[in-house]
Amino acid sequence: MDCLFCKIIQGEIPSAKIYEDDFVYAFRDIDPKAPTHVLIVPKKHISSVNELEAEDTALLGKVYKAVQTIAAEEGIDKTGYRVVVNTLSDGGQTVAHLHFHLLGGRSLTWPPG
Repeated sequence: MDCLFCKIIQGEIPSAKIYEDDFVYAFRDIDPKAPTHVLIVPKKHISSVNELEAEDTALLGKVYKAVQTIAAEEGIDKTGYRVVVNTLSDGGQTVAHLHFHLLGGRSLTWPPG
């Protein structure tokens, strides 16, 4: 498979890894939009939210537990943060592998985009 994030997870492409377990891999975004901008990626290749299956429910729970852990490690768990999932091109998804953006470290405005 020619997936950028799968190659990062497999170590074929370097990344600034900050978290890894059996199900999730997280690394710093190379073009950060906030002082803390981490990409949290399930190791299972899922192209987008549209491709989620019922069996992926537990995996999503593991992703959000990783979000919680990383937010605490980054020191943004008490001040607040945002978790963003872009889906398909109009949603801003640029890599066809489900991933979660963890943003924090400053006051985030609304609405985004």
